[in-house]
Amino acid sequence: MNTALEKAEAYINEHQQEAFTFLQKVVQQPSLQGKEKGAQDVVISKLKELGLQVDTWDPGSELLEHPYYVPSRNEYTGSPNVVGVLKGTGGGKSIILNGHIDVVPEGDVAKWKHGPYSGDIDNGKMYGRGTTDMKGGNVAMLFAVESILRSGIRLKGDIIFQSVIEEESGGAGTLSSIIRGYKADVALIPEPTNMKLFVKQQGSMWFRVTVEGKSAHAGTRYEGVSAIDKAWKVHQAIMQLETTRNLRVNDPLYSSIPIPLPINVGKIQGGNWPSSVPDKVIIEGRIGVGPEEEMESVRQELRSSIGTVSDADEWLKQHPAKVEFFGAQWVPNAIQEQHPFVQILSKEFPGIYDRQVKIEASPWGTDGGLFGKVGGIPAVVMGPGETKVAHYPDEFIDLQEMIRAARLFMRTIIHWCEISEVKSR
Repeated sequence: MNTALEKAEAYINEHQQEAFTFLQKVVQQPSLQGKEKGAQDVVISKLKELGLQVDTWDPGSELLEHPYYVPSRNEYTGSPNVVGVLKGTGGGKSIILNGHIDVVPEGDVAKWKHGPYSGDIDNGKMYGRGTTDMKGGNVAMLFAVESILRSGIRLKGDIIFQSVIEEESGGAGTLSSIIRGYKADVALIPEPTNMKLFVKQQGSMWFRVTVEGKSAHAGTRYEGVSAIDKAWKVHQAIMQLETTRNLRVNDPLYSSIPIPLPINVGKIQGGNWPSSVPDKVIIEGRIGVGPEEEMESVRQELRSSIGTVSDADEWLKQHPAKVEFFGAQWVPNAIQEQHPFVQILSKEFPGIYDRQVKIEASPWGTDGGLFGKVGGIPAVVMGPGETKVAHYPDEFIDLQEMIRAARLFMRTIIHWCEISEVKSR
């Protein structure tokens, strides 16, 4: 065993530059929603080079009737999912290595020192949209698999590498891969956790509240009913609900997070003329869902909270605020800290990082919930990079942190899937 690990370690040490070059190629492909094919072609080429069985498909009709599907666009033609399978010899546990290839828009390019798709390397960091979220983590996983293969190690269990689309919009890519039949004993998702081990992930949903008023001339505004005034009451109720929900949280894994289950009002739109009483306001936001909560119960709690406001207001009682859920959603997830895969990660971590792993709960959603709720697959989230630079100008990843993550993933995969044989290379 030690000889096999040493071979794989040596491979990682000797081929770091190749991993950096590969990451650079992936980052230089702007894999925005609907434009993922270029980056996926780079991944496909690498998987074929390594000899994995490659499956590609554009998600489609299989999603339409699924209860966990949230449409983010009309079709996915030209936006392929990519899966590479390394079959084991049998008798070992299998693993899914899942990462999303899609990135968020670059925003104001003038705020970037390095081009958003440059892949520039400066002082040991690579810059570009997606370096941290989460192409660096994807490359770390794939480099780990490469080191196992190139070291002549054959494993008993299967490795299923997935490069999926649409995570940033709610997970259609991962959902499609589950529906397609890809299963394993565990899933690892290398979102940028700064190598904290997230055994629980918050879910979330987008919501919209429509508040009606009655239009009137500003000079006689008392003849109308301001939708803004009524929307203010609704907003206060939403913020009070956030307080109420978080007072119920008693989970030590959330101890370092100021607001474990945030409710964010991200958009308010109303009125159409300064001299008119506004007759409609639309509030849109995101509500967090606890790892052990059901999404429908959270929907009902928000509806009830806003319904209470409507019942207490003479106008809103006759014209109740309308609550609906739309757009993206992320399903919550939890895995036991005593799960064997968590134990392996925790055991291997100190040998690479010279400290004990930090086990926490994620303050944001991932595709892990789909694995847990839909696939029945235990999932953990852990990867290089920090969320504080994700979605920001000059997003970057520390390249040596990516390499350290690859070492951890390699060791963990080997222990989880078990060695069948080691061939001389």
